Amino acid sequence: MSAIAGQKSRLTWAVQISVVVMVVLWLIPTVGLLVSSFRTTDQISQSGWWDAAFPVEKAFRDRIPADGETQANGAYVLEGNLLTDGQNAQDLKSGAKIVAFGTSGIKPDKYKPGETADLGDGATMTVNADGTFKASSPVSFEGSGPRVYFVADMPPAFTLSNYREVLYSDGMGQAFMNTLTVTIPATIIPILVAAFAAYALAWMEFPGRGLLIAAVVGLLVVPLQLALVPLLRLHQEVGIGQSFLGIWLAHTGFGLPLAIYLLRNYMVGLPRDIIESAKVDGATDFQIFMKIVLPLSFPALASFAIFQFLWVWNDLLVAKVFLPANDWSKVMTVKIADDLLGSRGGDWGILASAAFISIAVPLLVFFAMQKYLVRGLLAGSVKGG
Repeated sequence: MSAIAGQKSRLTWAVQISVVVMVVLWLIPTVGLLVSSFRTTDQISQSGWWDAAFPVEKAFRDRIPADGETQANGAYVLEGNLLTDGQNAQDLKSGAKIVAFGTSGIKPDKYKPGETADLGDGATMTVNADGTFKASSPVSFEGSGPRVYFVADMPPAFTLSNYREVLYSDGMGQAFMNTLTVTIPATIIPILVAAFAAYALAWMEFPGRGLLIAAVVGLLVVPLQLALVPLLRLHQEVGIGQSFLGIWLAHTGFGLPLAIYLLRNYMVGLPRDIIESAKVDGATDFQIFMKIVLPLSFPALASFAIFQFLWVWNDLLVAKVFLPANDWSKVMTVKIADDLLGSRGGDWGILASAAFISIAVPLLVFFAMQKYLVRGLLAGSVKGG
């Protein structure tokens, strides 16, 4: 008995470790996506998201202007600040610090701050960590100061500009509303239809019920890709065409087999005594369904709602087939794939913010309803009618 208990304990540990590993593997890219969505393109290109809280080194090139040339002790002198007055002042954030400088692009970090660089012909240049510099020459710079290369420590910075640009400039706000317009009805409609069908298959006796159950199970393995073109042709023939109504009906048809299967397995496991007592009291099937079966089946309804919501929200293929190809009807997946990946393929800050906007709502739905997920999936798996 102790050996069995020990085996069970080891199995429990194995399951818990596996769950932790899966959660970590799923969480790491999600956190990376969130952090990257608040960073600029330059920061993303310079370092990984795990270094977002640390300074980033970036190389710059500048030419010291000679219009402020002065004379001192027989030498021509140029003075100023590369961080505040240079050509890269707009790109250099407050708190930046120079960590190295040079006189050629091959070795931009040849000299440390405070050291004196030899420019040749008796000319020298010194750059300090705070950006101040001093260049001197025995002859006039003649309107063109020396070129300087430097490496600066850029302090960590986070911005909401990526989200503003995605939501307002790139039309992601409209795509977000279109996705809600598609997803909410495409989740509610199959639940309503499947609930009535599941009750009939679980508790009502009629000829051919077993064949219908077998047909539902068979439809679970049919790839939806086989039905896309015939279904679109049918929609065009009846006048629906590519529209929100068309995609609602398409997602309803594709989601009904799984919905009926899950709900029927759950409803058939409900206590038979409750159903029979209600029938003895004179309740109709509709009253039993509405007042007894439906409230008791909420975990199964919630579990399917999670599956259907996530499937429709993240869908790309069905949306491209059943929605018109214009900016006012694109959902977020189509918007990201067609517009952002094409025109903003190298702008990872924009892509990260758009991607996180697309997964934020599914995350909220999942965590809000996850307590019903396992209960709804496993209920009815032990006994069936």
